[in-house]
Amino acid sequence: MQDLKVLSPEEIKGLDEPRISPSQHQTDYSKKIYLESYGCQMNFADSEVVTSILMEQGYSTTSNIQEADTILLNTCAIRENAEQKIRHRLQSFKPLKAKNPHITVGILGCMAERLKTQLLEEEKIVDLVAGPDAYRDLPRLLEEIEDGNKAVNVFLSREETYGNIDPVRLHTNGVTALVSIMRGCNNMCSFCVVPYTRGRERSRDLDSILRECINLFNSGYREVTLLGQNVDSYHWQHPETDQSVNFAQLLEQVAQLKPELRVRFSTSHPKDITNEVLHTMAAYDNICKNIHLPAQSGNNRILDLMNRTYTREWYLDRIQSIRTILGESCGISHDLIAGFCSETEEEHQDSLSLLEEVKYDFGYMFSYSERPGTPAEKKLADDIPEEIKKRRLQEIIDLQRKHSAYKNQLMIGTTQRVLVEGDSKKSSAHHFGRTDNNKVVVFPKKEEMKGKFVDVKITHCTSGTLLGELIN
Repeated sequence: MQDLKVLSPEEIKGLDEPRISPSQHQTDYSKKIYLESYGCQMNFADSEVVTSILMEQGYSTTSNIQEADTILLNTCAIRENAEQKIRHRLQSFKPLKAKNPHITVGILGCMAERLKTQLLEEEKIVDLVAGPDAYRDLPRLLEEIEDGNKAVNVFLSREETYGNIDPVRLHTNGVTALVSIMRGCNNMCSFCVVPYTRGRERSRDLDSILRECINLFNSGYREVTLLGQNVDSYHWQHPETDQSVNFAQLLEQVAQLKPELRVRFSTSHPKDITNEVLHTMAAYDNICKNIHLPAQSGNNRILDLMNRTYTREWYLDRIQSIRTILGESCGISHDLIAGFCSETEEEHQDSLSLLEEVKYDFGYMFSYSERPGTPAEKKLADDIPEEIKKRRLQEIIDLQRKHSAYKNQLMIGTTQRVLVEGDSKKSSAHHFGRTDNNKVVVFPKKEEMKGKFVDVKITHCTSGTLLGELIN
């Protein structure tokens, strides 16, 4: 691997030249799109790509579904209840469709990729089905529907990254933004549909990522989150020079763009996160000291059945490296599944003991949901009764809530650098923002400070929020 060249100030300035964005195209915007997003951050980022593609073709967006010519749902398939939510939402569109049969209803994303034409058969209201790699084809698909046909494209690409498309920022506060750096996943976890709904890993080219980040900064954004199913697997090779770029090098390049631009990333895989990444994080103040490191289970037999390709011991070694290189204040969050196939009570206790040993700041916790077509569905019995799954999940949630409160209490009396994201949800007299280690802070507003970095002394906390006072 060649050494990655550090960008000079002149080269960084060269990235400032904006590409043509949809807002700069002269169109009549006569057709209106209503778009809802469900699931992970990747889906929300994809919706911003979809909007960009359609605005290039003369569409505009609306938040009023009654005004829409086309209704699109960008969907998730990670759990059964996620798909049921979409099916229930489709039922609510029936009166609209009955009133105006010309309205187009489309399903995008992972549920579309998983069910394909089956969606058209099961949900008669659906006119369009497009998978995560088919968004460039949406204008043609919509033309097909105008000609009286149903339209489907669920082709999975080995090259598509949407790297040359400027996303239209929909799900943003104007301060923080999502930047997709790769697509797909090569980790064949036995419980997961993502490799089948998003395809194989593809890394986006370095220059397009840097350009998007600098353009966001120039537009007033002060934080970017680099997104991938497994960011640590990022690997891009320049087609002409054979220069190779790994995730640690990409992270460093983004951090060097502007010292005032905060950088986060998600998600890391325990088998791949390297000390090189951790040392890069330690070297730059504007790389946030926060890592999402899904565990999924604390028991080695269950980890093996899940095909996670690491052991509890390996995972804890990674946690120790994070603590050693980045310090005890680095925020660590997790994913954990309760009631996976054949999980015994003792193995559930291993997950609880993992929580006790690590004491995470935050977690995403779920009971196991069998997904059709996955290795677990084909080879393993979903044999844990629902009432036991729910009880185990509640025990995990209760313990995590206790640890979240404990980690927040440790911050009382400290002064934290906070990026102000806007008004608190509960009071316009208070601002809220996030610390470097990704904790929400609420404090009394003295003046409008959205988008600014401020120092806040932490005075109180709940299990989910820090409360504090501005320091002049």
